Amino acid sequence: MTIGAHSAVRDVLVVGAGFAGLYAVHAFRRAGLDVICLEAGEDVGGTWFFNRYPGARCDVESIDYSYSFDEDLQRDWVWSERYATQPEILSYIHHVADRFDLRRHIELDKRVVAANFDEHASRWEVRTEDGDEYAARYVLFATGSLSALNKPDIPGADTFAGETYFTARWPEPGPSLRGKRVGIIGTGSSSVQSVPILAGEADSLTVFQRTPNYSVPALNRQLTDADQRRIREEYPARRTKARMSGGGSPHQAHPKRAAECTPEEREAALEAGWRNGGVLYGKTFPDQFTDIEANDFAREFAERKIRQIVADPRTAEDLIPTDHPIGTKRICTDSGYFETFNLDKVELVNLRREPITRITAAGIETSAGLRELDVLVYATGFDAMTGALTRIDITGPRGDRIKDAWAEGPVTYLGVQIPGFPNLFTVNGPGAPSVLSNMVLTAEQQVDWLAELVRHADETGAAQVEVRDDAAVKWTDHVQQAADATLFPRANSWYLGANIEGKPRRFMPYVAGLGAYRERCEAIKADGYEGFVFTAR
Repeated sequence: MTIGAHSAVRDVLVVGAGFAGLYAVHAFRRAGLDVICLEAGEDVGGTWFFNRYPGARCDVESIDYSYSFDEDLQRDWVWSERYATQPEILSYIHHVADRFDLRRHIELDKRVVAANFDEHASRWEVRTEDGDEYAARYVLFATGSLSALNKPDIPGADTFAGETYFTARWPEPGPSLRGKRVGIIGTGSSSVQSVPILAGEADSLTVFQRTPNYSVPALNRQLTDADQRRIREEYPARRTKARMSGGGSPHQAHPKRAAECTPEEREAALEAGWRNGGVLYGKTFPDQFTDIEANDFAREFAERKIRQIVADPRTAEDLIPTDHPIGTKRICTDSGYFETFNLDKVELVNLRREPITRITAAGIETSAGLRELDVLVYATGFDAMTGALTRIDITGPRGDRIKDAWAEGPVTYLGVQIPGFPNLFTVNGPGAPSVLSNMVLTAEQQVDWLAELVRHADETGAAQVEVRDDAAVKWTDHVQQAADATLFPRANSWYLGANIEGKPRRFMPYVAGLGAYRERCEAIKADGYEGFVFTAR
């Protein structure tokens, strides 16, 4: 590749300007490095720029799902709700980009399509979709765990004559659905959040469900002035506890294992977890992810709640998962999802009972017949954790391509580097706590650690940093062993690629948690970056 107009060789090129990418720009610049960031979107925000679907909000409390690197930012920004909506999160990201003058390092509308390592020059040469070319000593991919859109291969999909939308690429401004017959395919998080709002606007809503998911009420609320004062007082201790926790928040499970509780204590603990709302219901008991009996207590409680909410018994049973322990697929959080199915204008289609045969110009045809639609919404998720990288043509110095290197599943060291690809780093991807943790705090930890790694390389005169094969294999085996010690592998989830046909099955996130991961990273650094090879040009 010949570097053209963008001939300056940067120290670091960051791909992606979401939470992780923006922090990488800030941290590497703070380290005195020349950094540039390429972002595919029309503005910064990453996941929160593209995911604008109705009802989109974070399922981690806003006061935790935010940057911790600057005390003044933490003190000055006021979150309005317990779980912020997409517009508020995007506004926060814009504020951070402007407050820390990050935009001058970012080029927008630059989708990276290829990257090739020049071993003689010890640099990455990167090409964008519009043909522009860049060079940098290091490249960091902050491309997001949930950003590579998944469109299912359904016969006739291109023949539909009505409007077609994806929750992950919802137009702005959003379309009017009033008086329209709407169908939505999928019942994951984006569907669970959007269904109540779509149902409120549409003339009718048909939900096409292949696999039901557990969902817990978000119980969102406005944060009061008293809340704001308490948050600021608690922040230092809260962040310290969160960094050493499993999930990147200060959550504390019930003090007893589930089996040690009396039936009354268990019921009270589960009711408290349900009334607290959100994904942390999945961690009500300390052994809920490791002991099937403990999990069953939580699962059966949630199923009773669904049956109490949904009036039609058959619909209720269709909405209850039967194929995985609760929480081994990410628990959704909702605001009236199950209640929506009590509306006369809402229909649930169980695709296990009557599968889709094809999409026609008029709507969706299942084995039971045709549902005519005016609007078709795909809430069909992502090629999670690896898709954003494998869709880029990334080639190492010996001709290795990431798509080929990961043909049997992703192999990484600490989730930050891939053997065969020197000077290339990944954030919040496979092999890291990523999607099982607070991804903002995890990104801060990984980026800070990588900035130290680059500093160490520069101080020792190394032009290339590459992980050894054996170290990456050992770490990847450890990630799998950590998962195997839990109930997580019992679910065919996107955590192991099960939602993508033909994708190799390997459990990708590190279940041992952020605290354990931080300790492991620090031990490796203290041991002279064991597992990494530093090479002078």
